[in-house]
Amino acid sequence: MTSLDGSRPGATSLVTAATAPCPVVVVDPAGRVVELNEAALTLLPDARTEQPLPSPGWLAAVQGAPDAVPVTGTVGSRSFSAHPSLLPGGDTAWWLVEETAYRSATEELKAERERARFLTEASTALLASLNLDRCMEITARLAAEHLADAALVISPTRAGKLPAVICDHEGRITRTTIPAQAEAVPGLAEALRGFPPVPSRWIDPAAASDWLIPEGFGEVGSLVVTPLPGHGVAAGALVLLRRERQRRFNESEEAFAGLFAARAGAAMSAAWLYAEQNTITDILMRDLLPPSLRQVEGVEFAGGYRASVDTDRIGGDFYDVHPPSEDCPETLAVLGDVAGKGLEAAVITGKIRNTVQALLPMADDHARLLRLLNNALLGSGSIRFATLVLASTHREGSDVVLRVTAAGHPPALIVRRDGTVEEADTGGTLIGALPTIDSRSAEVRLAPGETCLLYTDGVTEAKGGPLGDAMFGERRLKRALAECAGMPAEAVVERIQMLADAWIGDGRHDDIAVLAITAPQGAHLGAVDGTNPGRRTP
Repeated sequence: MTSLDGSRPGATSLVTAATAPCPVVVVDPAGRVVELNEAALTLLPDARTEQPLPSPGWLAAVQGAPDAVPVTGTVGSRSFSAHPSLLPGGDTAWWLVEETAYRSATEELKAERERARFLTEASTALLASLNLDRCMEITARLAAEHLADAALVISPTRAGKLPAVICDHEGRITRTTIPAQAEAVPGLAEALRGFPPVPSRWIDPAAASDWLIPEGFGEVGSLVVTPLPGHGVAAGALVLLRRERQRRFNESEEAFAGLFAARAGAAMSAAWLYAEQNTITDILMRDLLPPSLRQVEGVEFAGGYRASVDTDRIGGDFYDVHPPSEDCPETLAVLGDVAGKGLEAAVITGKIRNTVQALLPMADDHARLLRLLNNALLGSGSIRFATLVLASTHREGSDVVLRVTAAGHPPALIVRRDGTVEEADTGGTLIGALPTIDSRSAEVRLAPGETCLLYTDGVTEAKGGPLGDAMFGERRLKRALAECAGMPAEAVVERIQMLADAWIGDGRHDDIAVLAITAPQGAHLGAVDGTNPGRRTP
């Protein structure tokens, strides 16, 4: 048989079916087979000349069509594309080109693209949260949706039971705890310790513990247990479950589950480390935070603090109030300002506060306390210095008597009942800069309703106002204080903070600390122990 390629007029080629490198079937316009080569007879053993082509159906269906076009289909497990060539007598030669390898490669490429897309989406979803519980839920949900019928995510813990998240076959998320005896499930104890996964073919699904199977799931057909690798230590384990009627996990799926588990484990490990660091930070910061003040020995104390960065909770300013003790008969209020800002300055404030705490038995001698504090700060090797103001207080009748000493710090301001504002006559050198320091104390007597305000230069040097570059200043602070005559300590602090905040607006500012010491108005009938405001006379 001789055939001509009619699809390219003028570019004729002479090909015989017998020598063709692929199966060739020649059919007449009525759809009857005219000729087959040996390859076609092998591929289509049921085909007979002068008979319609019986199979494959996808090729038989286009026989006799007026305009034959290429078609594709399968013969057994092999894939072919059939390309027609019109012959001079009206017959059509169908050239069957095998595409099994091409189709397989195409399907593999498509599957790999789908897997890459899923891993990308999974990474995005997992890295969107630093909450460990949320990461476990996302891991379980993604695994149940894309890898199995149900998934279980287990996190290691030092406690007795292991926290777990289950996503069942209906997509429901359940948080639970499971027994710590993970040896009941083959491969689970090893996965929780970060060892490579056990092949699923080695795991008998019938041996799965009841707590491993979601309610209503039915019989388990196959399961995979794979570790969730973390940063240095395992972040947990992922268990994938398939029902009995589903196909078992193959090696490719187990390997892909491992890729997903690597991403999930990294996200869970990061969330765990973040939570751990937060816990450590909270514990360490607890001693650096400004204390909550209350009335002590019938004297009102109130404090306010604002860090230079609004998102920070600590900085270089601080205040403390130490109640009287056996070694220190007076209440000692301390307010200070360490050079610098942020965490490094806050660490120095912690050292100063701890040192002052240790020196409380010497609080009756401010000069000595400041001298010892200066020596301690110089001996610590810190290059930062600080300013400080001390105020020892005690009551004499309805009055409050203060002994105020400033060390390189703005003088304390006293607000009298008539609105007069005075400066305490005290001063001294700053702490931590010179081998020797000088200080001068002043005694201040507060009548009921009068307040002594300790503050840092973050208040007076706060820039803002209409043009944004003017300082709040001491004169503006004194005018504000004059309006606070007769106010309780908390109200004085709130007033000063409100005015300073309004002055600063959205501008930059230094750390701000304010401490008010007020002689309560009237007799405090209910404040027997001096720790609460009590009920006052008019």
